[in-house]
Amino acid sequence: MARKTLKEQAVELLQQCEVVVLTSINKEGYPRPVPISKIATEGISVVWMATGAESLKTKDFLSNPKAGLCFYEKGDSVALTGEVEVVTDEKQKAALWQDWFIAHFPGGPTDPNYVLLKFKSNHATYWIDGTFIHRQL
Repeated sequence: MARKTLKEQAVELLQQCEVVVLTSINKEGYPRPVPISKIATEGISVVWMATGAESLKTKDFLSNPKAGLCFYEKGDSVALTGEVEVVTDEKQKAALWQDWFIAHFPGGPTDPNYVLLKFKSNHATYWIDGTFIHRQL
């Protein structure tokens, strides 16, 4: 059986993680990392999260889409760079809605404060099973 590639291992690692750390760049130019629950992924190329329309991170991403996202489990880690799109599309919001969001967005999937963050990666730094590699994606 062939050994999995680092990217395949990174995808599996991301699936194991409920929470990732998402970093925006604030208006003063400083990185602002925050833990946030991931709600869907497309490999390690796209990670979806939900947040408030008025949150600091949403404001940061509307001003500057550059972002970092990292995740780790049991000594292995992946750090990604890319860009975040703030998504307000009603169909996409409904498709990714999760029941536990109701505590944050009492209006349900159409709550005007509910937005999605779509992180699209362009570079990865892997530290998996003692291997450290930087890769363009």
